[in-house]
Amino acid sequence: MFSYGGISAHISASRLKAEGIGSCEQAVHFQNQAFEDLKRECLEGGFLFEDPCFPAEPPSLGFKELGPYSSKTHGVEWMRPTELCDDPQFIMGGATRTDICQGALGDCWLLAAIASLTLNEKILHRVVPHGQSFQEDYAGIFHFQFWQFGEWVDIVIDDRLPVKDGELMFVHSAEGNEFWSALIEKAYAKLNGSYEALSGGSTTEGFEDFTGGVSEMYELNKAPKDLYRIISKALERGSLLGCSIDITSRFDMEAVTFKKLVKGHAYSVTGLSQVNFRGHTERLIRIRNPWGQVEWTGAWSDNSPEWDEIDPSEREDMCLQMEDGEFWMSFSEFLRQFSRLEICNLTPDALSEDAMSHWNTTAFHGSWRRGSTAGGCRNHPNTFWINPQYKITLLEEDDDPEDDEVACSFLVALMQKDRRRHRRHGQDMHTIGFAIYEVRTRQGCQNVHLKKNFFLTHSSCARSETFINLREVSTRLRLPPGEYLIVPSTFEPSKEADFVLRVFTEKQSETEELDDDISADLEEEEEISEDDIDDSFKSMFAQLAGEVYFIHSDKDLKTDGFSMESCRTMVNLMDKDGSAHLGLVEFQILWNKIRKWLVIYRQFDLDKSGTMSSYEMRLAVESAGFKLNNRLNQILVARYAENESIDFDNFICCLVKLEAMFSMSLLTCTYFNVLFSLEWILLLQRYN
Repeated sequence: MFSYGGISAHISASRLKAEGIGSCEQAVHFQNQAFEDLKRECLEGGFLFEDPCFPAEPPSLGFKELGPYSSKTHGVEWMRPTELCDDPQFIMGGATRTDICQGALGDCWLLAAIASLTLNEKILHRVVPHGQSFQEDYAGIFHFQFWQFGEWVDIVIDDRLPVKDGELMFVHSAEGNEFWSALIEKAYAKLNGSYEALSGGSTTEGFEDFTGGVSEMYELNKAPKDLYRIISKALERGSLLGCSIDITSRFDMEAVTFKKLVKGHAYSVTGLSQVNFRGHTERLIRIRNPWGQVEWTGAWSDNSPEWDEIDPSEREDMCLQMEDGEFWMSFSEFLRQFSRLEICNLTPDALSEDAMSHWNTTAFHGSWRRGSTAGGCRNHPNTFWINPQYKITLLEEDDDPEDDEVACSFLVALMQKDRRRHRRHGQDMHTIGFAIYEVRTRQGCQNVHLKKNFFLTHSSCARSETFINLREVSTRLRLPPGEYLIVPSTFEPSKEADFVLRVFTEKQSETEELDDDISADLEEEEEISEDDIDDSFKSMFAQLAGEVYFIHSDKDLKTDGFSMESCRTMVNLMDKDGSAHLGLVEFQILWNKIRKWLVIYRQFDLDKSGTMSSYEMRLAVESAGFKLNNRLNQILVARYAENESIDFDNFICCLVKLEAMFSMSLLTCTYFNVLFSLEWILLLQRYN
């Protein structure tokens, strides 16, 4: 349902954003729960907080393998840390990587990100706010802050944790009485709908939700020569790093190699070092397994003989501890053993390897909707053009005296929203990507949503490296100065999702969404008299007058004729004197309109099926003189399309309402007036 509430919510969100709501300084209260207010209420009332939005009940655990009737959840209790041990602590001696040990949940990707988070105290305390404890003003309530699709949100939880056989089911601290890591996992589970929704993922997803940063990925079998330097600079900047080993079949998942590396498992990179070994410099890398115990047993592992030849003080400085889940290995071995490295840069300017210039950032929030904006990839030329379109103007080339190529560096990152929350409904990540086209602005058409013919006659000049079913796909690109069109899409058409498209440019640039202006080319009302009407038409009108009649259309159209609703709408449009009846002249004018619209309908029924597809309807509506933006096209498809097809009756009803709407708004025909008018009309129809 589209209603006035949709418009007011959009305006309210824009106003709050302008006031700074959603920034890291003023995080949005998730589900309208304000931590300070709830805590004060608990302390004044003398009771411990119980979260009604994420209750200590089976649905919070999961929906399938962790569902209410699963053997894995049989016998689960929800207990507070104060019930699990005598002296619970929120954080003991600072948050460290060893506080994070994986439990019976496949969220190693998340825990690897949390482990990396502990290396940057400033970022850590943005996610884990100061002043929380089990001693001072304890009320059973805690809160954490995460970045979500362009804004920071504050998540409130109670401290009831799932326990089985007396032990925490999921993440836990090696200390046993330290609970910040278990609580942050619960907050993240609440954000995504359940614990089970966290199973499986990419470390970069956790990285970005903890920082609002931007991720890069390197395939280690084709790593750049200066990767060691890139990692070193990333660690210096406090960037978060993760690595993993690819699996070749489902049987490889979490299979342990003979040297105790785990396939399909997310590790975090926590340090680099260089040591003097046998007369040469050996480059080492430190890696953390969130399981906490299973460690590399090859060269430079905890018990390997290589350490015997290193100065004891140097060895101590490298924090070598046994069986803590963290281990060292040579950098060359790392490149051989691991498949992929992921780096999340904390700020856009950190993406520049030499940090010589600040990257400019822009974010667009959009959606793919069946029949109106979900066109699929370039393999589907009939519908690809209906996807949202964004123009970027690259104005200046990079400052790189060693590079003769005139090019502009920029990064495009496409992220689909809230897909984990839909898992309990059998949905998961869509396969997404984007294509980029060079465009040359035509005078007066700078912001026009480009149609099918453009994409049939132009090839893309760049694209995402792949279409993939991850939350985000991102690619760094270099193109000459000019104007380019970014078209984000799902791989298959008709896949619905919301998304955020982020664009980062090294130099100044201009970005904007391409959308049609809302307008109507209404013909002047015909001036005819009864003398202009031929006798046969008068005779037909005489037969119809005073009768309830359904106008039947031609046999080649799949329709049973005009419905009562359509007839009422036509009468309302043409009834100039308010009599609720049409006279002969009014009926003649209406008849002429229907004949004109019938020609358009047949013209855009491209496959001659007797009905129009929703994207054919978009072109037909424009041919009839109405230019609508994506929002209005979504409304029309939702109202008039059945299984993405529109019959003649609905097409006429749609055009009649559009003409009536634009006629009423003729003097103040702004986006808000037109959108409000159409949404309000459709809302009234729903309840009448």
